[in-house]
Parts: sequence; C-alpha cells; structure tokens
Amino acid sequence: TVDTLKERAGLMRESMQRTQSITDTMVVTLGSFDHRLSSLETAMRPTQLKTHSIRRAHENIDKSLKAAEVILGQFDLSRQAEAKILRGPHEDLESYLQAVDQLRSIVRFFSGTKGFKSGTGVVNQANTLLGKAIFKLEEEFRQLLVSNSKPVEPDRLLDCLPSSMRPSSSGSPNDSDVSEKKSSENQHKAMENIVYQLPVLIPDRLLPLLHEMSHQLIQADHRQQVFNIYREARISAVEHTLRKLGVERLGKEDVQKMQWEVLEAKIGNWIHFMRISVKLLFAAEKKVCDAIFEGDENVGDQCFAEVTSNSVSVLLSFGEAIAKSKRSPEKLFVLLDMYEVMRELHSEVLIIFATKVCSEIREAFVVLSKKLAQTAQETFGDFEEAVEKDATKTAVLDGTVHPLTSYVINYVKFLFDYHSTLQQLFIEFHNGDADKQLASITTRIMQGLQANLDGKSKQYKDPALTQLFLMNNIHYIVRSVRRSEAKDLLGDDWVQIHRRVVQQHANQYKRVAWSKILQCLTIQGNQSFGDSVSTAGVSRAMVKDRLKTFNVLFEEIHQRQSQWTVPDTELRESLRLAVAEVLLPAYRSFVRRFGPMIESGKNPQKYIRYSPEDLDRMLAEFFEGKTWNEPKR
Repeated sequence: TVDTLKERAGLMRESMQRTQSITDTMVVTLGSFDHRLSSLETAMRPTQLKTHSIRRAHENIDKSLKAAEVILGQFDLSRQAEAKILRGPHEDLESYLQAVDQLRSIVRFFSGTKGFKSGTGVVNQANTLLGKAIFKLEEEFRQLLVSNSKPVEPDRLLDCLPSSMRPSSSGSPNDSDVSEKKSSENQHKAMENIVYQLPVLIPDRLLPLLHEMSHQLIQADHRQQVFNIYREARISAVEHTLRKLGVERLGKEDVQKMQWEVLEAKIGNWIHFMRISVKLLFAAEKKVCDAIFEGDENVGDQCFAEVTSNSVSVLLSFGEAIAKSKRSPEKLFVLLDMYEVMRELHSEVLIIFATKVCSEIREAFVVLSKKLAQTAQETFGDFEEAVEKDATKTAVLDGTVHPLTSYVINYVKFLFDYHSTLQQLFIEFHNGDADKQLASITTRIMQGLQANLDGKSKQYKDPALTQLFLMNNIHYIVRSVRRSEAKDLLGDDWVQIHRRVVQQHANQYKRVAWSKILQCLTIQGNQSFGDSVSTAGVSRAMVKDRLKTFNVLFEEIHQRQSQWTVPDTELRESLRLAVAEVLLPAYRSFVRRFGPMIESGKNPQKYIRYSPEDLDRMLAEFFEGKTWNEPKR
C-alpha cells in the first residue's frame, strides 16, 4: 500500500512539472505578443494622427460651408426684402410688413456675427433700407387710417339701437320710448339687460394690418408719430359723428335763454345722445383702439383718452349747464331723467374708461352725476316750499278743482314713476330708509297744498262756495292718492282721515247753502213737515210770503249753483241726493199742509210755482258748470 502511494505521488510530481513547463512556455509566448503589439501601436500612431486631422478638417469645411450658406441666404433675403420695400406698401401691404420683419432679422443676424468683415456694411445698408421702409409704412398707416376714419351717419347709429329704443319714424329721439318714463320696476330692470350692437368704425379686415403697422412703427421708435396720426384721424371721425347726431356744446348762458319747450326737447335729445355715445360710439372706439394697439397698451390707452376726452367734455357740458341753471319745479323730472341715465351708464363708463389715463374722464362723469342729484334734491325742496307759498290770485269761479291741486297731484303721482331713482337719490344724500324719506316729503307736500287751498278758499264771498271748493279739492286729492303708489307710503289712515274731511265740507255746504231756504218752510218755529203742525193761527198772507220767498231763494240758488262744478260724477250725485233728501220732504209737507189755503185763492201758480218733481228736476242741473247770461258770482 505504501508502495502504491509512493508510485502515485511520483506520477503527480511529474505531471505538475510538465504543467509548469507549459506555463513558462506560454508566458514567454505572450510576452512576445505584447512586445509586438507595442511595436505595432508605435508604428500606427502617426497614421491615427493624420486620420484625426483629416476628420477635423472635414468638419471645419462642413461648418464653413453651412455658415456660408446661411450668410448667402441672408443676402438673398436682403435682396428680396429690398425689392419689396422699393415697390412700396400700397400694392401688397402684408408682403411689405414681412419684408420689414426680414430686414430687422438681417440686422440682428449680422450684428451678432463676429469675424465677418462685410457684416458692418450689410447692417448699415439694411438699417438705411429699414429707415426708408418705416417712413413709407408711416405714410401708409396714415393714409389707411384716415381713409377709413369716416364719421358714422346718424341712421347707422340708430340702427345699432335695440328696436324698442329707436325713435319713431316721424319724430325725434324725444318722441321715442327712450324718453317716456317707465311705469314699473320690471321695465327699468329690462332696460339694463338690453344688448346694443356696436357700429363698425373701421372694417374688421383692416384691424390686423393696422395693428401690425402700428407695432412695427412703435418698434422703430415712431411712438409719437403713431400717436399723432391716430389722434388726428379718430378725433375728427368721433367729433364729426357727434355733430351730425346733433350734439353741441352748450353752457349755462345758452340754457338760460331757451324757452322751456325747447329746453325740454334738448334734454330729451341729450339723454338719447348720452346712451348712443357711451354704449355705441365710445365702446366701439375702445374696441378699435384695443385691436390696433394690442401689445402696446400704453400707446393705445393714451390714444383712446385723447380721442374721446373732448367729445365727453362737450356732452357733459350740457348736463353741467342744466345742473347750474336756475331751478324750477318743472325741471325736477328732467333732472331725474338725466340723473337716471348717468346711473344707467355708470358701470359702462367704468369699463370703457378703466385705465389710469382716463381717470379724469371717469371723474367728470361722477361729478356730473352728483351735481344732477344735488340739484334735483334742491329742486324737490323748492317745490315743497312753492306749493305752500303759491300766491296765484286766479280763482276758480265755479269751485271746481284748482289748477294748483291737479298740478301738485300729477307732480306727486309722476314722482312715483321715479321711485327707484328717488330711492337712490335719497340714499346718496340721507342716511336711513329711502321710502320713509319719500313718505315724509310727500306728506309735507300734501300739507302745504291743503294749507294753500284753505287760503284760496277765503277768496270766495259765498261761504257755500268756499265749502264746495274745499270739498272738491280734498276729494280730488284723496281719490288720486287712493289710485296711486302714494297710498302705500301715506297709508290707509291718511286716506280715511281725509275722506272724513271731504264729508265735513259737504255737510258744511248743506248747512250754509240751504239753512235759510229751509227756514221758509217752517212756521212758528215748527218744521212744516211735522204731522202735528196745524194751519190754525197761520194766515194766507204768511203762507204766500213764505212761498214767495222760497221761490226767489230757490231760483237764485238754482241759477248760481248750476254754474258751480262738482267734477266727480259720484260726488256730484251724492251731493244732489243729500240736498234732495232734506229739501223735497220739507217742501212736500209744506205744500200739503198749506197749499189748499193758496189754491182756493187767485193765481195759486204764482205762489206754488214748483211741484216737488220740478224741484227734483232742477236739482239735477246743479253743479254742472252751466253758463248763464248774467255773470257768475
């Protein structure tokens, strides 16, 4: 076994020696390869360097060729641009604008290209050409803007209004629904939602071209020239448009000289002109300005302010003249109309004239609105005082409703058509509930009117006519209040109290007018129609005298009071009935008791001239305002 192991160990030792020999041989062989490769690399290095240099040379050549191509391309663009510039902008404006852009691009290219000896010359040439191009572009901008800035004809402006706000075919704007007062709040709110169609001031197709032209000119530092051109062209168009419409500058002195009818018509027109100017003309001008100067807002804002400021001043001058002119009651409603349109336009003014440079225009609108409100407020106070102190001596001979009463009541009723406007006005000048303010003023006006009527009633010599006059006028007031919005403010208690006042005056009339004649139908202090009255102790002469006096008095009353007037049918019939209910029974009773004493004598018809039916028929003629040959009393 040991021998076997020894034998195997020997074999293994021989094998390992052979392996080591092979390994040594491989190391020598690989070392030889490494030496050869190193020699080969040394031999190839010059070739590699040459190849790299060639590749870099090729790359540089490619870059140079491409740079040359770009430069040559710029020269080609320059020649193309020059040709377009020399032809001018009139034939093909879009191509001309592209050429200007190309020149700017060429200047930027060569200004940023270093080492190109001819670059400076090219830049100078391009700048010279660009200067000529801008000059021609400025002239084209002027020509295009001026030729398309024509005044808008009034008919075209009116066509832009909603159909409900256009004047009638035969009338001025003052005849249209615009100037008529709205009778409800719903109609007033509907007005605010009406959409206006803006007029075309400059054709839409030209706006992009004008925008590009203005932008190019502003880029070329021609900002002031653009401003001047736009201002001159558009100011002329806007102001001429307003003149054609009928807008004129009027001052306080002009207003003071006008007859009221003329002034009222001009105020109606002014309200119409304000809506057209703000909602149509200025809004359209703002749209044009924004389109042309998009991206150059500072210039655009200044242009718009400059174009519209004088026109706004002319429009507002009339409103200022009215606000400063002498106050009178009839001006209150036109002042409220003017104040209302200023309120209506307020939000649009804030939008259209929103920029900083338009701040003075916005402020002018606000100032006028406040002036109109203040003048309306003062006129309201003047009216209240004028009602109480009205000293007109014109008496209504027939005792009917006095013109002052109908004027004041119509005035108050008309005020309630301006309910929302008055609320706004009171809120602006007073703290608290606007309706309470209106109720308080209305009450004071009514009190002033009644006090004045009391004074006027004393002009009558006949106390019966005094009572009839007061009855008629207070009844007219109560009936008018009941049928108007004033009832909601004054309240039912006010109405009931004044209805009782009417009845009191009616009762006073009956007492004053008929007590004397009724006394003719009594004998020895007893009523003639009492069943207990006897003919004993009554002479025929006494009866004749009473009947004769009755006839004279009744005929006088009939002639006089048939000239008096109770204009309200229901009140007139009621008053006649009240008289008949007192007079006719007394007359029937008197004639029944004492008539036989007269009928048995001569000429009984001389004393018993009227039957009860005759009296009733004649009473039906009372208060009709008939005219007799003899003067009224």
